[in-house]
Amino acid sequence: MDSTQTTEIPNIELTNDELEETEVFSGLEMSASSDIDVPPNLIDQVIGQEHAVEVIRKAAVQRRHVMMIGTPGTGKSMLAKAMAELLPKEELQDILVYPNPEDNNTPIIRTVPASRGKQIVNAHKVEARKKIQMRSTLIMLLIIGIIGYAIITYQWLMGIIAAAFVFMALKYSMPREEAMVPKLLISHDQNVTAPFIDATGSHAGALLGDVRHDPFQSGGLETPSHDRVEGGAIHKAHGGVLFIDEINTLTPHSQQNLLTALQEGTFPITGQSERSSGAMVRTEPVPCRFVMIAAGNLDAIQGMHPALRSRIRGYGYEVYMRETMEDTPENRKKFLRFIAQEVKNDGKIPHFDRAAMLEVLREARRRSNRKGHLTLKLRDMGGLIRVAGDLARQEGAEITSARHVLAAKSTSRSIEDQISDEYIRRTRDYDLAVVEGTKVGRVNGLAVMGSDSGSILPVMAEVTPSQGATGTVIATGMLKDIAKESITNVSALIKKFTGKDIRNMDIHVQFIGTYGGVEGDSASVTVATAVISAIENIPVRQDVAMTGSLSVRGDVLPIGGVTYKIEAAAKAGIRKVIIPRSNLDDVLIEERYRAMVEVVPVDHIEEVLENALVPENREGFISKLRKLAVNPTAVFDPNAGRSVV
Repeated sequence: MDSTQTTEIPNIELTNDELEETEVFSGLEMSASSDIDVPPNLIDQVIGQEHAVEVIRKAAVQRRHVMMIGTPGTGKSMLAKAMAELLPKEELQDILVYPNPEDNNTPIIRTVPASRGKQIVNAHKVEARKKIQMRSTLIMLLIIGIIGYAIITYQWLMGIIAAAFVFMALKYSMPREEAMVPKLLISHDQNVTAPFIDATGSHAGALLGDVRHDPFQSGGLETPSHDRVEGGAIHKAHGGVLFIDEINTLTPHSQQNLLTALQEGTFPITGQSERSSGAMVRTEPVPCRFVMIAAGNLDAIQGMHPALRSRIRGYGYEVYMRETMEDTPENRKKFLRFIAQEVKNDGKIPHFDRAAMLEVLREARRRSNRKGHLTLKLRDMGGLIRVAGDLARQEGAEITSARHVLAAKSTSRSIEDQISDEYIRRTRDYDLAVVEGTKVGRVNGLAVMGSDSGSILPVMAEVTPSQGATGTVIATGMLKDIAKESITNVSALIKKFTGKDIRNMDIHVQFIGTYGGVEGDSASVTVATAVISAIENIPVRQDVAMTGSLSVRGDVLPIGGVTYKIEAAAKAGIRKVIIPRSNLDDVLIEERYRAMVEVVPVDHIEEVLENALVPENREGFISKLRKLAVNPTAVFDPNAGRSVV
């Protein structure tokens, strides 16, 4: 951060209506995060992942493989490092590569106890230097003798030629002692914990080992084959932990070789490029007995080699990383400890006072997107903590306060949140965001961008006479599979609420400004309202926005990201937001937005229409809705020959 620039930190009055300070800090005698003890072991610093911690402890004792699947930032790499600390202490080994006198392209592999490798290599180098020095002395004495004889016999020219010839002959005919010195491939120090190797994103050579290309392959200038051998991550992890995040990004060939290494516990090193001179070199099997920890998102399972996954499952554990933990007094104390850990590990920011920790805890509630829970996307929360600490340090404060945290929330906004704000500003400039008056067939929906920002999603509907044998529902706006299916389900409700035969009409639905596509069914309520408005020619209030999934029977079902959707509506100038009632407890909007918008929870589509539509005969319209709510379905009676309620 540029020290010449200053960030304006607002002096905002804090409210404790969400989390009372006495409730959070009860039984804790602390004035700041510096009073919280941080456990020395990594495994004890992990919060909210009790099942994963238990698995790692078991796997470490038995040296089992583990695959962890979950959202980024939930502690996968931290657990992998913790496992390296927990592995039972055993004798580590150094790995040496020796030249093979019988076959130069098959270097010999030897293992020795840790730290012995350096001693062996140094001893060989000393011996080689002695032999080179002795050989150089003999050559020098021979040349001096030849030149001396030439001086005595007055054969100057012949003496010089003879000396040069003898020097070149002996120089290139005698063995190269330095070529016989072994190479230390893998080195360890004594009394150290098991190695932890992060091979995330490694190419084949870095993962499996490689043989460097030799541009000089003859004439006495070539590099010995054993000296060109380079160990891979699997060999460096021998006796320790090999961690690979986003395991599905490895090529199938690399995954197959990784499976071989897991099965055999050894893997020979060869050149990974077929066009390189190193492709001719293949060492003896190199030890690589390691504990494998694979990690990734949910899509990692599809891109993973089936046999590799089977190997991990058969000889280890699979763990799904939780994204949230229950908002209990015990878990709140764990989250306070996480704040202290982040400050201590960073080492450059001041500690947090009680009000600042309380504000971070509030934000953890908001980001959980789930009632009664705290987020476990701790990498993102750590970013907020560091930005708040940077602001406090820039100001010269000795401790980070709540106003620094509030300012950090604005400073450290995600790219999606910034794009959302820019989009809202542009839609206002070009009159795409209508937040006043009424319009037929136009409804303000709400959507989520990324994981922590919302946006306005206008939906328009129009009804035209059918041009074919039957009517169709046509939806545009780069809809994806789930969104398309939700549009199909809406057609059932249209028949029910309008009572009209839609076989003679085409229904056009347009999602405005969806350049990145539409996924999910949270716009079902919005689409149904827009279509019913268009069919019945009833205006829709434009100061109302809505979100919610919809069943074919008209029930408004819960959706995700409700907090960020409401905040986006408030930014756009919307005065009322309709949400599913089951999401009401998930609403944790910031204080500055609470007076700007009214939140209306609903259970059924009739309640949505009652709040959003503005009919000429409102009493008759509401009466019709109430009848539909009481008698929601019609059943065909074969005896009567008609549909009856």
